[in-house]
Amino acid sequence: MPFVSPIVPIVPMRAEASHRSEMVSQFLFGESAELLEKTKDFFKVRLLFDDYIGWCQANQLLEIPDPSLQQGSNLLNGDFLGAVHVNDGLMQIPFGLPMYFFEHGKAAMGNYSLIFEGKYWNPLDADFNEETIQWITGNFLNTAYLWGGRTIFGIDCSGFTQQVFRFLNIRLPRDAYQQAALGEIVGFLQEAVCGDLAFFDNEEGKITHVGIMLDGQTLIHASGRVRIDDIDNFGIINRNTGERTHQLRIIKRYK
Repeated sequence: MPFVSPIVPIVPMRAEASHRSEMVSQFLFGESAELLEKTKDFFKVRLLFDDYIGWCQANQLLEIPDPSLQQGSNLLNGDFLGAVHVNDGLMQIPFGLPMYFFEHGKAAMGNYSLIFEGKYWNPLDADFNEETIQWITGNFLNTAYLWGGRTIFGIDCSGFTQQVFRFLNIRLPRDAYQQAALGEIVGFLQEAVCGDLAFFDNEEGKITHVGIMLDGQTLIHASGRVRIDDIDNFGIINRNTGERTHQLRIIKRYK
């Protein structure tokens, strides 16, 4: 089975092999995927990080050998923006993108020679505590909501939780309902601590939203933008309008 990796910072993953098709997620520079199917202009891929499947523009990807042979580290980009020299050009990559292919700041992909100039974040050394979580989430604060987004350039609710937990060396699946199937139940809201995930459902009982608890009364989540709001036993209360926006279903703990 061939593998591919992006040669641009962010590749849209679409539901169908068309530029007009809905973006369902994003394939990030430094990640790898199995190549499942080809058309003239699109590749159907399955991400190795979270098994998500979608169609990507072929000329934004590069076929690579078995990615396990190339991964030099578990490091992430720890700068809000990091600079990667690609041959003779410069590419800016956002906060949290994996540096898996890099060893001592250098990597090679096909005909591309890559040099990373920036700060690394090592998830293996990260402490799962309030200070760390507030620092990571604070870098995403006010990021615009983007359906399918996974970066500081635009993110959705489950993309936000997935990427924050990536910094903490915890791999979450892509969608909120999948994330809700993991972890241990927190019985009461008052018992919630920083880093617990709160899940919210619609009138049909389907989980449609997720946020990160900062304490027993507040959470940070992607809704319009990444924002901090209040929460009670019924759900989220928008701090700006006082409106109740999401109905609380369950709280889960992952550490």
